[in-house]
Amino acid sequence: MNIQEQIQYIARGTVDLITKDDLLWKLQKAEREKRSMVVKYGVDPTAPEMHLGHTVPLRKLKHFQDIGHAVTFLIGDFTARIGDPTGRSSGRQAMTEEEVLANAQSYKEQIFKILNPEKTIIVYNSDWLKPLALEQLIGLLAKNTVNNLIKRKSFVKRFENGEPVAGHELIYPFLQAYDSVALNADVELGGTDQYFNLVFGRDLQPSYGQESQVVVTTPLLEGLDGNEKMSKSLGNTIGLDASAIDMYAKLMQIRDHLMIKYFTLLTDMDDLELGKLEVALAQETIHPLDVKKRLARDITSQYHSLEQTKEAEEEFMRVYSRGELPSSLDTIVIKQDQTANGIMTPVALMRLAGMAESNSEARRLITQRGFSIDGIVIENPYADIAVKTDMILRVGKTKYAKIAYE
Repeated sequence: MNIQEQIQYIARGTVDLITKDDLLWKLQKAEREKRSMVVKYGVDPTAPEMHLGHTVPLRKLKHFQDIGHAVTFLIGDFTARIGDPTGRSSGRQAMTEEEVLANAQSYKEQIFKILNPEKTIIVYNSDWLKPLALEQLIGLLAKNTVNNLIKRKSFVKRFENGEPVAGHELIYPFLQAYDSVALNADVELGGTDQYFNLVFGRDLQPSYGQESQVVVTTPLLEGLDGNEKMSKSLGNTIGLDASAIDMYAKLMQIRDHLMIKYFTLLTDMDDLELGKLEVALAQETIHPLDVKKRLARDITSQYHSLEQTKEAEEEFMRVYSRGELPSSLDTIVIKQDQTANGIMTPVALMRLAGMAESNSEARRLITQRGFSIDGIVIENPYADIAVKTDMILRVGKTKYAKIAYE
């Protein structure tokens, strides 16, 4: 690809590219100097699992690798302990260093499902933020104003609602921006919700004698509910570590109006074919179910073998289209002493079967009619359930378990 084609390749599927002229200049400069640009994407490891929403900027990062550049995956192990206030209606709960490092290790393993490890540099921002002297920090804070910070939507909403904004949250954008200074970043990627922080870094760099980084933002990916950003806290995610059948089945649950967006952001389908598909859907010359099957195949096969993907599709058709049970079921052994004379609540059953990570998640699933026993939907989280061997539990459309009562 020539440089103009490279810019077109990078721009595909993005929301902001600030600026295209700057990117052209940096690509030309890197070519002249026979070096890679410093292309940065940072994530605070606030949870161990990554999901398809995380892969949107990761795939864009991979596009930079495709045109010959190494990329820098920044793990915000220091900033994770502060908490990014972006989009938050309240402050984040502080994390321990042990939690952050455990999550960081999990992220390192998951990103290479997308990125080329030979062209990926992993850095931790504690390497330069932890030793930052007070004098340096004061100098950093002097380079912008509180007036500018409190214009952020997340802060404005909290002020309006009478919610507190902690002092350390005001520092967060400075620290993320300083990451770009520490790396002398040429390009920084992030979701559209990171626009403020990314531009903050772009504006900061010249005061340290650096060229301003190019800012590339990618769209936020809606989750299984079809409305909200994919987020573990909302229970609407498709995890990168999901089994082939779980991933395929969840992809078959996405709303029809999101299919083109998923193809655009999560697959390599070219624009011409994408346009034809969009027209065919609009003119109803193709069935949405067939399109969704293709989408589920295309995405699942990126993270699992073709054989596993084929088996997942066959299992989905057998279980979810024909109403049969899965070919294999996890068997959960429940002892008599774990029950109250053979009785358990639906919440307790779900927790014991590993079908919910917390009581609140179990209650939410039940009240949303997402839990059934032997085909009967359970609506009361605290009903008395008589535990029996061979009882079949089901959560949503993807999780099954069989009970063995001893």
